Amino acid sequence: MTVQSIPAISPQDLPGLLEPLIRKIVREELAHVAVRRPDVFYLPKDSPLRDDLVDILDRKQRGEISLLSHAEVWAKE
Repeated sequence: MTVQSIPAISPQDLPGLLEPLIRKIVREELAHVAVRRPDVFYLPKDSPLRDDLVDILDRKQRGEISLLSHAEVWAKE
């Protein structure tokens, strides 16, 4: 068994290292909650946000718009 050295991490580096991990965990947990508790994300029928989301979905299904994937939106150049 060999001992591997762990590189030192400065406090300034922490946000850049932790943010992607935290975002991934939150996304996964929200996905799990949405499956287990679909009522958590209920939007009333008269909600403007719901109207906008339904409109976006309808236009996507008709092929009027195409949405970028998560990877495309957050790709680093």
